[in-house]
Amino acid sequence: MTDLIYFLKPEEHNNPSNLKNILENHPEIKFISLMGIDLGGNATDEKIPVSLFLEDIEGFLKSGVQTDGSSVVLPGIATLNNAKVDIMPDTTVNWFVDYNYNYVDENHKPVGTLKIPSFLIHNGKFVDSRSILVAATKNFEVSILEILKNNSAILENVGIDSFEDIEKINFTAATELEFWVKTPEDREDVEKLSTSQTLKEQYWKRTQGSVRTALEETMLLLEYYGLEPEMGHKEVGGVNSTIGINGKLNHVMEQLEIDWKYSSAIQTGDNEILAREVVGDIFRSHGLEVTFAAKPIEGVAGSGEHTHFGLSVTLKNGKVKNLFSPKKMTDDYMSIVGYGALMGILNNYELISPFVTPTNDGFNRLKPGFEAPVCTVCSLGHDAKTPSRNRSILIGLIRDMQNPLATRFELRAPNPLSNTYLVMASCYQGMMDGIVAFKDATDPRELEMELSKKAGEPAKYLDKNREYRTEEDIFEYYTDLERDDLFGKPPATVWENVKNFSTFGEKRSMLLRGDVFSDSVIESFRLAIIKQWKEELLHRIIPGHIEIVRECQQIHDIETSSDLDVVRWKKIIEIKHNIMKDSLEKKSLTTRLREALSEKEYDLASDLQLQLADTIKELKELYISYKRNLF
Repeated sequence: MTDLIYFLKPEEHNNPSNLKNILENHPEIKFISLMGIDLGGNATDEKIPVSLFLEDIEGFLKSGVQTDGSSVVLPGIATLNNAKVDIMPDTTVNWFVDYNYNYVDENHKPVGTLKIPSFLIHNGKFVDSRSILVAATKNFEVSILEILKNNSAILENVGIDSFEDIEKINFTAATELEFWVKTPEDREDVEKLSTSQTLKEQYWKRTQGSVRTALEETMLLLEYYGLEPEMGHKEVGGVNSTIGINGKLNHVMEQLEIDWKYSSAIQTGDNEILAREVVGDIFRSHGLEVTFAAKPIEGVAGSGEHTHFGLSVTLKNGKVKNLFSPKKMTDDYMSIVGYGALMGILNNYELISPFVTPTNDGFNRLKPGFEAPVCTVCSLGHDAKTPSRNRSILIGLIRDMQNPLATRFELRAPNPLSNTYLVMASCYQGMMDGIVAFKDATDPRELEMELSKKAGEPAKYLDKNREYRTEEDIFEYYTDLERDDLFGKPPATVWENVKNFSTFGEKRSMLLRGDVFSDSVIESFRLAIIKQWKEELLHRIIPGHIEIVRECQQIHDIETSSDLDVVRWKKIIEIKHNIMKDSLEKKSLTTRLREALSEKEYDLASDLQLQLADTIKELKELYISYKRNLF
């Protein structure tokens, strides 16, 4: 393992002669793959022989390769009659070597593929997720430097004497990866999983057997790749496994989390993709299935991917100042820049949310009762001197009173399959919108008052009719009606989320600022997630629900049944008919949903999707009660 190269830093690969030398001295690296990220968050992967790459390294790095863009998620951009897309290498980030441990070469080393993070270019314009994030950080850097230059009070607020002392802006970000593992063909017992979760039997417990081996192997491999893993542990979901007659674990079903060190924004996105691939490869090599789905099991904790944002400056004397931390940590929660950035995300979240949660699976996770956020609201802490963590809110302020550099935001809504590049890009655009709104501010307490205002109180930037901060548990302290009234009613389906692009069209300029997003990219993204929403409903969700209906079979008999069994079964039959059985007088929910999608009546389809989900839940709960009463 130690003889292999796992990653190349920019200074190692941006010199063609040095890169050539590395590849010639490591013949186990036999392929090159350019990894562009489309608007759906999908990474391109292809096998280009190293021998071909070595023939013209400079030309390859300058021009990349061409591909058929109709095969990636760029609807409305790469069309059938204009599908050419260039994949251009990014020489500013780490490149990773992906090894195939099932294929050993003549030197007894696994065959490797050098994966090069890249950009996608169509008609001379960057159209991929990575390039949007790069543009967002560049726009942010230019804008924040202009603000710092023209407002000495903001500099003073973070402890910087002069604008001339600033060397550069630093964007730091990190994600946390949660996922479920299980042995193949095992089916979940929701009741057992729910009970185990309620009793907290799995959280932070010791891993065992193949799960422990795979977790430890993954952590070590991520270290080889330079991700600097900080922790791997069991999460709240799962049940105890059993040992089979062969001495191996059976019936494994556990939820895990792996964290690694923060990095730059673009490197964070690349690291996350690498981490998912490493986790998948290692756990599957130990006979365990892996899913990064946000809600793989209904009624049990889903998997989140909390995303952290930090912002600092490096001074010419080498010192680093956190732009979110006040000069004196005990005086205020945050700096002026910090308040503006946080309010920017909250005020613009209607247009950030589609990038954070663009899938049915993602919305299945965002429901009350599972520590997943459902309201656009933040938490700062009970007082400026005592940091706290409220796990019920959308975004929280993370502070360490002994370390001002640790001050950052934690966005809790993303899941492991969110497109992290677009999540971060839209958040940076939102942050800058808020910072610009308060670019002339001099007193952070005025910004704290606005962020902490009550519904109905006037505000310079935030919506007068809403609240944006609470230190309470939003699930326990407020009713559903109170939450919707105070913090705004959140979207419940993909369609409701994507409608925000038009419903809140006046905020669209936030995304377009600095030419970061374009109207064509936003429209392409919108088309992509609508198509995915429809296809999943038609070909996965509806068939899955129908299968549930068909599995609910009569199992009571006349001799042992009670009147309650008969009544319950009659109700079950009624619900089953409502879900999928058409008659001459009435169409079923599934038929009506199919027709609404076919006719592009998306408002109706969205409503029917929610009705269908509620009805399926009612059916499953009633069938469980029905079975419990039988001998």
